Amino acid sequence: LFLYKAPRFNIKGKQLLTNMPKYYIVDIGMRNILIRNKESDIGHIIENLAYLELMRRGYDVYVGDIDKGEVDFVAIKNNQTEYYQISATTLNPDTLARELVPLQSVQDNYPKYLLTLDELFGEANYNGIQKKNLIKWLLE
Repeated sequence: LFLYKAPRFNIKGKQLLTNMPKYYIVDIGMRNILIRNKESDIGHIIENLAYLELMRRGYDVYVGDIDKGEVDFVAIKNNQTEYYQISATTLNPDTLARELVPLQSVQDNYPKYLLTLDELFGEANYNGIQKKNLIKWLLE
């Protein structure tokens, strides 16, 4: 197994979609071999790490489709749903707004998380959306 396939999930319709799944690499180290451009793409790397951690924790993980964009992950375990957005940083107000919009569009009461590498302002609550530092979350 080289890649994990993350199907798309229609959040409003609560159903799986058959089009345009995303793929996450099993071994992040392999990514460096496959990608010729050696510039760091920390956003994709930490998204991949969060996906692998959710899988390790026993969740079924999907990419969420919603009217106002995409929720990085819809994680379901024991009939409980959680939503995750992953961003390297949200210290820029425009980036924060962009990352919050998909989660704000979800109209249910399941937990919503924004995971970042931010240490300054690494923990916050945005009307029920919990911002957490990704490293601390990984160590929970």
